[in-house]
Amino acid sequence: MLRTVKAICRFPSDVINAKPFLKWAGGKTQLLDELYKRLPQSLLQSGEIKRYVEPFVGGGALFFFLKRKFKVKEAFLMDVNKELIIGYKVIQRNVNELISELSKLQEIYIKLSEEIRKDFYYRIRDEYNKQKEDFDYSSYNFDWIKRAAYLIFLNKTCFNGLYRLNKRGEFNVPFGKYKNPVICDAVNLIEVNKALMDVEVICADFEESKKYIEQNTLVYLDPPYRPLNSTSNFTTYNEEGFDDYDQIRLANFFREMDNLGAFLMLSNSDPKNEDPDDDFFDSLYEGFVIERVKAKRCINSNADKRGDIKEIIIRNYE
Repeated sequence: MLRTVKAICRFPSDVINAKPFLKWAGGKTQLLDELYKRLPQSLLQSGEIKRYVEPFVGGGALFFFLKRKFKVKEAFLMDVNKELIIGYKVIQRNVNELISELSKLQEIYIKLSEEIRKDFYYRIRDEYNKQKEDFDYSSYNFDWIKRAAYLIFLNKTCFNGLYRLNKRGEFNVPFGKYKNPVICDAVNLIEVNKALMDVEVICADFEESKKYIEQNTLVYLDPPYRPLNSTSNFTTYNEEGFDDYDQIRLANFFREMDNLGAFLMLSNSDPKNEDPDDDFFDSLYEGFVIERVKAKRCINSNADKRGDIKEIIIRNYE
């Protein structure tokens, strides 16, 4: 049918200008205009979102955009990637300490030659992976600050800003040769801190978000994209991955939340880019509004394979 903990800093202005603090594969910055004009008309007219739920928050581009444009009364951000959630929670609770850690890393890194930078990068990467062996992910503590700093450092200095894990769950992206990477963007981190005030950040599978969804809740679903072909499989943001079974599970969840009367918008890759006869998503979401929009393929080791493609946006309302 169609249809936290308080932050450390205090600020005099309600204006929020946050943007994603990580480069995240599949990030939605380039699609914000397309997503914005497809929001429910009632929200566009009122300028207020009573409840917002994002079960695959990733880099959070749409959430930060909405915080600039709307009064968001309640927000619940979720992701199964525990490292990502550590980043959000540290910015939310200890942004000043995080900025201090990142400033130290940046001061050291910028002074090094490229060859020594490379060694430094791999030393941090090895320590980051080793930390995981006995890291306490269950309860917030000050070790989270250093881990979040390492996550951001690696994201800003690795090849193409990727986040990728091997089969052992280790971060395995190689060194990136950036001349002047901004490792500590203090201004944006403070803006992200502002955006996350009174927001609930949760590490969980997307199905757990149903407890926060009710009638008229705005829900944006941006799962790991279905690979367009056998060589573009880049869904390993956590040890479990996200395969066609999960895509089907998500479609069932979409229909269940539609029955609750929530406003649902979902984005994904368009398999018709590679095979015009591939109706995977058209069949899964039959009966809903399915639109194809232009996007740019930005993450590919071969520059010749980057360029305009189509992505799909699915809604349960006109």
